[in-house]
Amino acid sequence: MKHIFYLIIFLPMVIWSQSNFEKAEKLFEAGKYDQAQSAFETLLKVNPSNLKTIEYLGDIAGKNKSWDKAITYYKKLKELKPAEANYFYKYGGVLGMKAKEANKFRALGMIDEVKASFLKAVSLNPKHIEARWALIELYIQLPGIVGGSESKAIKYSNELSKLSAVDGYLSRGHIEEYFERYESAEKQYKKAFELTKSKVAYQKLYNLYVYKMKNAGKAKQLKTS
Repeated sequence: MKHIFYLIIFLPMVIWSQSNFEKAEKLFEAGKYDQAQSAFETLLKVNPSNLKTIEYLGDIAGKNKSWDKAITYYKKLKELKPAEANYFYKYGGVLGMKAKEANKFRALGMIDEVKASFLKAVSLNPKHIEARWALIELYIQLPGIVGGSESKAIKYSNELSKLSAVDGYLSRGHIEEYFERYESAEKQYKKAFELTKSKVAYQKLYNLYVYKMKNAGKAKQLKTS
């Protein structure tokens, strides 16, 4: 009798939640973020601890550049599932975006937590590629006086190489390009392109030729290759 009671009372609610979650997910995938947000918020009222619902709401807030709202959602995810690397990575990402838009003094107070979040993601998941990319970006953009370090950026680029050869070449090319060593950057991007023929590698190399090296000939040659 207890099992029958459960089926009568709770099963329709489970089916409703699944159906509405799928609808909300499709709205998100279609880029209809306002509608998706409304749908996920309704679902969250029914199940306040649903990890995927909270994550989608954090992602939508991030896309809308509502950094404080995104920080709140990702912080909740970290608390609910502290062993999930991706939650720390996303939290560090939106915190970093908030720091970027804040005044310099406030931003300085946030940098350590941004860095710690990415490092935590790497420690929880040693194969986390995106967190290493984030650390590379952080270390090359920060002034040395507040923790910036090209050598540390290269360290994480080398780690990327072991996980993904193409990410290793692209990240090292990015570092070289950032410090205006364009010929070295070209070599790295070429290796990435020759390895995969990917659109990302092609675009990096093409943009380097057009906007940094001002070499229309190489850009044209790349187009026809």
